[in-house]
Amino acid sequence: MQYFEHKIPGIDGSAATFVGYCLDNSKEIDPDRRRPSVLVIPGGGYEMTSDREAEPIAMQFLAAGFNAFVLRYSVKPSVFPVALLEAAEAVRRMRAHAAEWHVDGDRIAVIGFSAGGHLAANLATSVSDDVLAAHGYDPDEVRPNGLMLSYPVITSGPLAHRGSFDALLGEKKDDQKALDAVSIEKHIDAKTPPVFVWHTLPDGCVPCENTLMLIDACKKAGVSIEAHLFPEGGHGLALGNAETAWQGVNGIEPCVQAWPKLAIDWMRRTFAK
Repeated sequence: MQYFEHKIPGIDGSAATFVGYCLDNSKEIDPDRRRPSVLVIPGGGYEMTSDREAEPIAMQFLAAGFNAFVLRYSVKPSVFPVALLEAAEAVRRMRAHAAEWHVDGDRIAVIGFSAGGHLAANLATSVSDDVLAAHGYDPDEVRPNGLMLSYPVITSGPLAHRGSFDALLGEKKDDQKALDAVSIEKHIDAKTPPVFVWHTLPDGCVPCENTLMLIDACKKAGVSIEAHLFPEGGHGLALGNAETAWQGVNGIEPCVQAWPKLAIDWMRRTFAK
């Protein structure tokens, strides 16, 4: 297996860490295999990136036969669009190094958690195409082919996780135009790739209505979406088991533990050739 850590410079002098876990090819099996791949984007309210939503998630997809990458993007005091451009660069590199890393450039998904879900959706939809283009990226060349979201921050409206938008926008946190520009449900269109999303109904941090708004927007735009709403559990559950529990104790929620298998099955169906 290839393992690497690269730095992605931020436009404000910060830097993201881009980690790759790429399975080797075998002459006994398929020496030229190109694998579907997933970019994991942890959450943390745009103030940190959670360990619990990084490597443990990547390992689930790696074990299922996908290449996995993790982006530890720039957070507060960095503001929009620093993290977005780092995510775009991560996908660009996955496609540019497709032969070296055995990546199928037409079968790349991103999976984002909480505020990382907002970043993933920001990249996957057309909401910030003009921003990407202004910084030298062709939006269609860095858009992933699939979008997976775990308890995502979606709306900047009344049901927003306000802390995420405060950290993301900084001095513009009360600018309604800036808020509307990054409110994902307002920007779902035909360019949005197929979506997989899950949330818990009792989530007291990022209300499940964020996901309900996403479902409604995708339905209206004709975008394929598979959604799973679980009746128990709070926010930030990651895998929902002892592997990712806070201090090894808090955040064990049996009813959500099925989501990795559901997501992997969705990836296989979505990227079936």
